[in-house]
Amino acid sequence: MTTIKDTPEEWEIRATETPFVGNKTSVRTDEVVMPDGSVVGRDYQVHPGSVGVLALDAEGRVLLIRQYRHPVRQRMWEIPAGLLDVPGENPLHAAQRELYEEAHVKAEDWRVLTDVYPTAGGCDEAVRIFLARNLSEAEGERFEVEDEESDMEHARVPVDELVRGVLAGELHNNCLVVGVLSLVAAEKGDGLDALRPAEASWPARPFEA
Repeated sequence: MTTIKDTPEEWEIRATETPFVGNKTSVRTDEVVMPDGSVVGRDYQVHPGSVGVLALDAEGRVLLIRQYRHPVRQRMWEIPAGLLDVPGENPLHAAQRELYEEAHVKAEDWRVLTDVYPTAGGCDEAVRIFLARNLSEAEGERFEVEDEESDMEHARVPVDELVRGVLAGELHNNCLVVGVLSLVAAEKGDGLDALRPAEASWPARPFEA
């Protein structure tokens, strides 16, 4: 019986170049050897990785933010998320920072909800989505936001309403969609306390605890 599990594998690369280097990401072209021996060019975005936080309050509502996303020309509802700016950064620490900066909230209970490659065919971005519970207002001054985040809105929305919005095609943010549906699946399965611990290993983006 076949085990349904993704496995690491790397095909031979004959040559590689980086025709574009941006502020946070770059584009790489690899000449990859195919199974039949042919060599094919593959272009993809090189990305540092990201974290997302599905913050669930005591009333069963998910903390959301809304901001403009220029590439898709949409003002989107999302869960707090951000880049892993520092190589080897602990993803839990990054998630805690993003929850504070974007929502001025802290959480006492953290679990790994799911790990995904959002666009594996064209980008090496890996995203870890955390579940955060036992929420409270963060102490100290609010983080000073800029650019798109300066126009950010906040809301707390019941899970059932978000599921309806996802299935109706009204909510499109990858982390929100994957996070909410994973939350529902976990609740109907072994329960939220059975989720992986917050410091679970993440081969896609290795880190030090």
